[in-house]
Formats: sequence, C-alpha cells, structure tokens
Amino acid sequence: MEKGQNRKVEPIRKPFQGTWNIIRFNWHFYVLAALFICGTLLVGNLVSNAYLLVIYIFSALISLSTLISLLVSFYVYDLSNLYTFNWLSNQINNLDINIVNIHAGFDETSEILNAKFPAAKLTVLDFYNPLKHTEVSIKRARNAYKPFHATKQVITTNLQLPNKYADDILIVFAAHEIRNERERIAFFKEIKRIVKPEGNIIVVEHLRDLPNFLAYNIGFFHFLSRPAWYVTFTGAGLKVISEKKLTPFVNIFKLA
Repeated sequence: MEKGQNRKVEPIRKPFQGTWNIIRFNWHFYVLAALFICGTLLVGNLVSNAYLLVIYIFSALISLSTLISLLVSFYVYDLSNLYTFNWLSNQINNLDINIVNIHAGFDETSEILNAKFPAAKLTVLDFYNPLKHTEVSIKRARNAYKPFHATKQVITTNLQLPNKYADDILIVFAAHEIRNERERIAFFKEIKRIVKPEGNIIVVEHLRDLPNFLAYNIGFFHFLSRPAWYVTFTGAGLKVISEKKLTPFVNIFKLA
C-alpha cells in the first residue's frame, strides 16, 4: 500500500450500536414514557367513554413519537455512512498531517479515524466539564467507554495546542454542548488559532430544524439552529466554505 492511501477499515462499530447507546444512556426517558402511557391508559378506565378516545390518541402519539425517534436514530447512527467517514476521505489525503478530533466527553470517532488515516498524527481533545455538562447520559457514556489513548483534557477557551498546528480539525456532535454563545464563539476562535491557513475545520451537527423536530419532537431544542451556527462562525472570524446534508437530519459545515 502506498503512503497516502486509505487503509481498509475493519468494522469497529457493532450492529445497532448507535441505537443501543441512545437507549442505554437515556433509558430514564423511555421508562418515564412507558410509565406515562401505562398511567394514562389506567386513568382511561376511570373516566367516561367521552374521554377515552382522547386518552387513546394521546398515548398513541407518545408511543409513535418514541418509535420514530429510535428509527431515525437507527438510520443516522447505524445505517448511514456517518461513522465510516468515507465522506471525509476526499478532504484528508492521509499524508504526514495533523488531525485534531475534539469531543465533549463521549468519543465514538477517534478509534475509527485512527484506523482510517493511519499515516496521520491524531490528537484527541476532550472539553467535557462535569460542572457545565451535567447530563446524566454523558456520565453514563463516559462510564461505558474508555477514552481514546492520550486524550488531552482541555477547556473550551484553551485547547493547549500551538498556533497553526492542525491540518484538519473535526468536531462531531460536540460543539452544541457549549450552550453559552460567547463561550461557543471563544471556542471557535481557539479552533481558528490552531488550524493552519490552508487547513480544514469540519463541524458535524444536528440542527434545530423541521426534520429534527419531526424526528425528536421537543428534543430538537437541544440542537442549535442554522442561523445560530452562522452567528457563532462569523463571530469567531470563520467562513463557511461548504455546507451539506449527510442525511436529512445531519449537517456538515466546512469552515476556514
């Protein structure tokens, strides 16, 4: 194999891994939904027939919404080519380059990137802060998965890397965890500082848009809107070079 070619990656992710992770890290939501549905149906036995149809419809909607969210998650995290990173191959030439992968406490990508681009130097940064990122799902995920070796713990305003260090920077489903806009802009200013002038910044995110609302219901409020991302990127002095949909539910921003 010549240097610069991508190594064929053996499957690292197991079948249904993405969907199973969502269920086991957020099981309390599904338990509450099941209890709510059961409670609603029990109440239905105590009310008059005039309200039964409303109760049945309400329970059916909750069940349907939960099922749709799981099916969409299965499509995005298990069926799509998101975690193959084939969509990234035409942007990384696998030569002697520095790839920086940044996450917020749960890393599903570094092992895959390390296998797919073996000639590159991979630096992994984790900006997880237990005082700010208090979601129980992240804590469960961190307990279930060991961090990638040599992962560096950083803060969003200090990535602890030299100026113009990285050829390619990846931030996959992580930047939205920075809820404060000023902190998010400061974070991307750090990103701009450490990337080379000819380098790439790749941001992968769900958006607070109609497809994600239909998929995740009120859960889509955890995501940021497309205008909010552009405010962040512009505020950090970055330009969107390209934007595309990997699936109807996932956007890929390429910045410089």
